Amino acid sequence: MTTEFDLGALLAERGAERYELHAKYLNHQLPRMLHTIGFDKVYERAEGAHFWDADGNDYLDMLAGFGVMGLGRHHPVVRKALHDVLDARLADLTRFDCQPLPGLLAERLLAHSPHLDRVFFGNSGTESVETALKFARFATGRPRVLFCDHAFHGLTTGSLSVNGENGFRDGFAPLLPDTAVPLGDLDALARELKKGDVAALIVEPIQGKGVHEAPPGYLRAAQELLHRHKALLIADEVQTGLGRTGDFYAYQHEEGVEPDLVCVAKALSGGYVPVGATLGKDWIFKKVYSSMDRVLVHSASFGANAQAMAAGLAVLAVMENDQIVANSRAVGEQLKSRLAALTGKYELLADVRGRGLMIGIEFGRPSSLKLRSRWTMLQAARKGLFAQMVVVPLLQRHRILTQVSGDHLEVIKLIPPLIVDEADVDRFVDAFTDVMDDAHSGGGLMWDFGKTLIKQAVANR
Repeated sequence: MTTEFDLGALLAERGAERYELHAKYLNHQLPRMLHTIGFDKVYERAEGAHFWDADGNDYLDMLAGFGVMGLGRHHPVVRKALHDVLDARLADLTRFDCQPLPGLLAERLLAHSPHLDRVFFGNSGTESVETALKFARFATGRPRVLFCDHAFHGLTTGSLSVNGENGFRDGFAPLLPDTAVPLGDLDALARELKKGDVAALIVEPIQGKGVHEAPPGYLRAAQELLHRHKALLIADEVQTGLGRTGDFYAYQHEEGVEPDLVCVAKALSGGYVPVGATLGKDWIFKKVYSSMDRVLVHSASFGANAQAMAAGLAVLAVMENDQIVANSRAVGEQLKSRLAALTGKYELLADVRGRGLMIGIEFGRPSSLKLRSRWTMLQAARKGLFAQMVVVPLLQRHRILTQVSGDHLEVIKLIPPLIVDEADVDRFVDAFTDVMDDAHSGGGLMWDFGKTLIKQAVANR
């Protein structure tokens, strides 16, 4: 008996039910939130850094699927690699052989971090962090991992234990015995290390929440402190890695920094097949996998599958051949400098920061009385509402998708695909200028929408 399955027909028949299906069977708060802020769009197709709706309107993507779409959507080289690996009909995931693709991808990844020696492949960013936490604890024989205030390293239990945002942690205790230290505070790090039970410090070179960069010299000094106390440095490059910040890895911006373990994911997938990678030093891997009896002491059922490995190899080929890191550095600097030039024009615009194509736009208390009273009203209802007031018209009026950088933050984070160009920069800056002009006019639709957000925030208390 031959089973027939027509995906196109199924989507044509049921695709219009997308929001109702999600509300009924998945996270019911997501469609509710999208309806509330007017983000309940129906995107029909996507390519590169753009989406299109059913009416043919194009949208500029400045979110890249939270950084997953480093090369944009449906890159032809990645698509071809996936077609090729499916057509090859490889004997994949036998678990009792060694396929060539994992070794080839590990070799290519490690070429960008020559001080590291081995790779473990899992399926996500949080899984790459979990691997690093386990390896650090086992290799050092110590239980505690330090993390930085406001950090985000994932949402599974181990990575949640090193998450610096209480909103994600609340209600999921007990977690692992880990400790927060302020980003950049070497004295706080030293105090914890003196207790003798610290396995590692895990740190994002640039924090995704709020887009805060580690101070100059911090990573190198922290590394020296850690090694002096026989502890490890873990660099979480899940979002910052693979060219996002204008270097292949963000930690490479600071000379002399050589983490013991590095976590990678997101963009390595090409936007198609979930993949995570934990890169580490030879001695760490050899301690974890110390004998044949321990050969499967840490593994993943779908880790190193052929489709993920093919996608990763294609992504690295494009990055290396098409100068993607250089584009991220150049276009990112252009975008950042043009936005920073607006801080003197708009009193609500407090700061523009970041590196490469990871940029934070922060809003702050205005000086004029009329705007200050409205700002205060928003802050009293819920911090972060003004940033949401900017995000919504960017999408509704200018068809540009962005995100607020974190709960209760007046920061918009820009993490577009690394292939964006000068025309995309022009489009975003023109749109942002229009929205800020509206905000500073003291009236208009933005402040009317602000009243709606206030009512919603008060109702949710």
